[in-house]
Amino acid sequence: MNDFFTILKPELIITFIIFLLLFIKIGKGMTNDAMLTLIQVLLLMNFIAGFFFNTEGSLFDGMYFSNPLITLQKSILSLGVYLISLLFTDWFKKTQHLPEFFILMLSALLGMNFLISSGNFLMFFLALELASIPVAAMANFDLEKKISSEAAMKMILSSAFSSGILLFGISLMYGATGTISFAALPALLTGSPLQIMAFVFLFSAFAFKLSIVPFHLWTADVYEGSPIAVTSFLSVISKGAIAFVLVSALYKVFEPMQAVWYNMVMLLSIITMIVGNLFAVRQQNIKRFLAFSSIAQVGFILVGISGNSPDAVAAVVYFILIYVFSNLAAFGVAAAISSQTGKEKIDDYKGLYQTNPLLCWVLALALFSLAGIPPTAGFFGKLFLLTAGAAKANYLFITIAALNMIISLYYYLRVIRSMFMDKNEQPIEKINIQPSTKMALVICAAGVILIGLLSWVYDYIHSMV
Repeated sequence: MNDFFTILKPELIITFIIFLLLFIKIGKGMTNDAMLTLIQVLLLMNFIAGFFFNTEGSLFDGMYFSNPLITLQKSILSLGVYLISLLFTDWFKKTQHLPEFFILMLSALLGMNFLISSGNFLMFFLALELASIPVAAMANFDLEKKISSEAAMKMILSSAFSSGILLFGISLMYGATGTISFAALPALLTGSPLQIMAFVFLFSAFAFKLSIVPFHLWTADVYEGSPIAVTSFLSVISKGAIAFVLVSALYKVFEPMQAVWYNMVMLLSIITMIVGNLFAVRQQNIKRFLAFSSIAQVGFILVGISGNSPDAVAAVVYFILIYVFSNLAAFGVAAAISSQTGKEKIDDYKGLYQTNPLLCWVLALALFSLAGIPPTAGFFGKLFLLTAGAAKANYLFITIAALNMIISLYYYLRVIRSMFMDKNEQPIEKINIQPSTKMALVICAAGVILIGLLSWVYDYIHSMV
């Protein structure tokens, strides 16, 4: 019984918080300020609890398993959710349904935790649905905006097709091997045409969730229409969870089919980087800009995944940690400006440094990190991804990835130039930043700098692999 509570601890804590919020909602209720403060404290405790009393093991006849690396991955996601609760304080205080929003977000986080710990396809599918359906409801939380409802509709329809493809792939894999257990599958994989077809359908479901080209078409519209808190959750937490699961699936479950999936991952990585970069250059809306930026970043994650080595696992986890700080910093600045001015165009940021130097520096650090410019952590993250990908000695592939890093410099520096160098007779007025938002922005900026300089962070992650 003790093992049950310690192995399942992350999920039990999140479930407790969900039920607590539910009881508060159906009771007398609280003001948004008091409720948000309570939620932030609970989420901080949830993150801290991830580092204590952890046990490695499995439950439910192998359907659920945990180890130190999985616990670390869950802690990274919990950190991201905590930062989201701080960054978007302005929006949270204005919403009429604050408890419902966090109940949905924590339900999605619960699904992602079960997804990372899945031991067979049944648990995997149920967890994926739990991680997806609440996010579609969250996308519709700007109830007075038609574009928000449109974003939710696009996401739920796309998710439905993705789930259908996934189920078909699972049924084919079961028909070809006679098992849905991840532990039993590797010994039964022979690379037959039916198994390859099943794998293609399964990988397509991952590709949809990660916005891998050509499964990315829903991304920009949903990001633009959703509340910016939801956009950041989709871009950072959801993508991070699926990336963790994809690494585990390819390296452990589908290891015998490496010759098949390596070529697939390599080709999709190249296409995803190129398409993400080219479309990001054209964007004027900051949320659509960050949407295509995140698509390009997924392409770099695939470069690391292609390495199929312990170094590759460490590089992907390390990069996701950096990505949490970098992308949330960018979305936090965009949210602070949008909530008070309603402006979301990149041209609106011209001359922003004249009135809001703190926001400019935080956004500049975030964009430098996403571009992979030293000494930010993003440089080291992309360096490790490229090094892991180079283990296969496919130097043309790595050269294309490096060239895409150069292309990305153009559109990231375009935003920075607008803020610091372009003149604007009527720049955005001074933004009043909530103390909790300011604290989260400082944490993100510090993370972007320190994670790259503190070498023990990568060594700690590598020791877990």
